[in-house]
Amino acid sequence: MKLRQKIILLAIAPLIVALCAIVFAVHYQANILAKQYRATVEAAYLTSKKEELHHYVTLATHAIAPLYDSGKNDPATLAAAKEILFKLDYGEDDGYIFIYDQQGTSLMHPRQPDLVGRDLSNMEVGGSVPIRRLLARAKAGGGFESYLWEKPPTGKVTPKLGYVVPLQRWGWMLGAALYLDDVDGALAKMDTQIAGNIDTTMLWITGIAIAASLIITLTGLALNVSESRVADAKLKVLAQRVVRSQEDERARLSRDLHDGISQLLVSVKLQIESGIAKLAHVLAPEASAAANASFGRAATQLNDALGEVRRISHDLRPALLDDLGLAAALAHLTHEFAGIAVITDTFESTGATEHLNAVSKTVLFRIAQEALTNVKRHAFATAVKVSLDGSANTVTLRIRDNGTGFDIAGVAQNPKHGIGLRNMHERLESIGGKLDVLSSADGTTVIATIANI
Repeated sequence: MKLRQKIILLAIAPLIVALCAIVFAVHYQANILAKQYRATVEAAYLTSKKEELHHYVTLATHAIAPLYDSGKNDPATLAAAKEILFKLDYGEDDGYIFIYDQQGTSLMHPRQPDLVGRDLSNMEVGGSVPIRRLLARAKAGGGFESYLWEKPPTGKVTPKLGYVVPLQRWGWMLGAALYLDDVDGALAKMDTQIAGNIDTTMLWITGIAIAASLIITLTGLALNVSESRVADAKLKVLAQRVVRSQEDERARLSRDLHDGISQLLVSVKLQIESGIAKLAHVLAPEASAAANASFGRAATQLNDALGEVRRISHDLRPALLDDLGLAAALAHLTHEFAGIAVITDTFESTGATEHLNAVSKTVLFRIAQEALTNVKRHAFATAVKVSLDGSANTVTLRIRDNGTGFDIAGVAQNPKHGIGLRNMHERLESIGGKLDVLSSADGTTVIATIANI
């Protein structure tokens, strides 16, 4: 992983961890608040129900207070009290007053008259005995009791809250009850809304987290691309400076060899030839012949050394490239190579290349040198063709041989081979050029293309 990618990861990772912690904390706190809010609302609902029930029972006791306070408990008085309580109606389903005796027999039930006269003390509803529980509450002095009851007309077992008081002198349990299904429905609806709000909040936080991560990532990538472009531009400038420095050093060495060592060798050669001429006048014929042979070999070796120095000087920095231009230098290089490698050669130049800068010309010349060297060493070719084509936008150099070709992918993956190809690629990339290599059993073509600048 690259350093810039590590930096971006280090910037995003803490953000993601922090956002995950925020999501967990918000979710946890939201659930706690939802439970607290539900408990508060439920308590408020139950309080209102209790107040309502207490109000109903209080009205009922006040309605029969004259009869009860009269001290009478004869059937007529009890019947009159039942008639008053029967008429007290506060709602459709559960706004009524019921009466049971102390044994659990229903004495009055406005909504379910079929229960009147039945002993309901042992009746089970939802696994419990509601009347027995209400009687126990009444015997304890009265109060609220939660229980289950079948709600008419559906017959569905529904939670119910009752409030009962004892009428000791008559042996009655008087009470009222309200179904709690509306409370449960309201609470269930509230739970659904709260859960939806929590989910929406989590989605918002998740969306913000993803957006923030994307913004950081895209910003990092943009900076990365920008920095990469700046770095590439600097590397290209540096590479051009390196190439220029190398060529300047090559030119200096070439001049030193040509103007220094080459001239010195020429001077030594002339002195040896002068010495040979003088020895011919002072030595006997036999000694003169031996001296001539010895000095002749020395002169020949000096000629060879002089030729080698000139060749090295030319390879370091051909004077034709600076004096006559790229096309003339490539033509001379091609013909010289063909003479050394003993193969036929063809050179063609079309278009204009004089607008190329010095660095670009040098790069193309070095690529031609490298390509021709590879042809000599590896191609087993009998012919080579070099062409230089200049157009309004680009300059293209092609070197084609009819050799055996090679495996481009295999050479590129082998660390011990392909150095020349890599050098050519790097030279062209340093000036914004492009190198294409095509190879088959019919031969190899090297194509170097650069902008005409």
